[in-house]
Amino acid sequence: MKLLVLGGTKNLGRHVVEAALRDGHQVTLFNRGLTAPELFPEVERIVGERADPAALARGEWDGVIDMSGFLVRDVRRSAEILRDRVGHYTFMSSIAVYADRRTPGQTEDAELLPWPSNAPEDEFTMDLYGPSKVRCEQLLTDLYGERTAAIRSGFVVGPYNPDFGNWGQALATGGTLECAARPGQPIQWLDARDLADFLLLVTAKRLAGPFTAVSETWTMRDLLEAWRSVVPGELAVDWEPEVDRFHLSHDGSNDGTFQLANGRALAAGLQVRPAAVSALDCVRWIRAGHTPPPPPH
Repeated sequence: MKLLVLGGTKNLGRHVVEAALRDGHQVTLFNRGLTAPELFPEVERIVGERADPAALARGEWDGVIDMSGFLVRDVRRSAEILRDRVGHYTFMSSIAVYADRRTPGQTEDAELLPWPSNAPEDEFTMDLYGPSKVRCEQLLTDLYGERTAAIRSGFVVGPYNPDFGNWGQALATGGTLECAARPGQPIQWLDARDLADFLLLVTAKRLAGPFTAVSETWTMRDLLEAWRSVVPGELAVDWEPEVDRFHLSHDGSNDGTFQLANGRALAAGLQVRPAAVSALDCVRWIRAGHTPPPPPH
C-alpha cells in the first residue's frame, strides 16, 4: 500500500510509521520537518504546513492517515486537496466527541457534541477539542463518503506516549505511583502500538465509519495494580497527589466517557494487549534512557 501519513514523527504517529514499514508499506510523510527530523530516513518526505498543504497537490496514495488534524480549517484543506488522489482517508479522532459523558455502554451511534455557534475553525482551545473532532469527522464524510473512517480513542499508553508516563517513571525508578482519581474510577486505555496497527488495518481494508478504539473498562485501582505487578516489591500509591495528571472528574460526571462500547472495533480487528505488557515495555523504555513526554494539558 502506498501510504501518506500527515504527521508521523511524534508519539502515536511514529508507531504508525514503524508499523507501516514493518508491514512493507511504501510511506510518505507530510509534516513541517521540525519534530524528530532524523526519524525514518528511508521514507519520502514532503515538507509543508497544514494551513497551506499546496505541497500535496501532486502524488497519489492508496490511503492517508491523518495524525495531526486538530484545526477544522487545516483538515478541510488537506481533505479537499487529496480527495481525488487517495483511496481512503483515516482520521485520528477522539472519544471526546461524545456529548453524553455519564451513560455507560454508548456505541459509535451515540449523540455527538455540536459545533458552537460562531466558533472559529482556525483556532485551537481545549473547549473546542471535542467539537472540532466532530466537525472534522463530518466534513470528511461529506467529502469522502464511504472512503473515510474516524478512529476514536482516549488514553494512549506505552513508549513515546505521555498517558500514564508518570506511572512508568515511578515503576522504573522506585518512586510513588501518583493517581489523582477515585480507586473505583472507570478507565479505558489502549497501547499505542495496538492503536497504530488498527489505524493501518482500517486504512488497508478501506473500512468506513467511526470506530471507538479502546480497551474494556477497568477500575483505576485494577489498572494501577496491573502496572504495579511488573516490578518487584510494593511501591507506594498516592491517590491525592499535588499534580493532577489525569484531569478526571471525581464526582462521576465523566464516568460514561470511559465505559464506551468497543465491539465494533474489536469485530473489525482491534487487538488489545494486556495492561501489564504495556507497563513493562514502558518501564524498559524509560530505563533505556527515555523520558515520557508531558501530558497535553
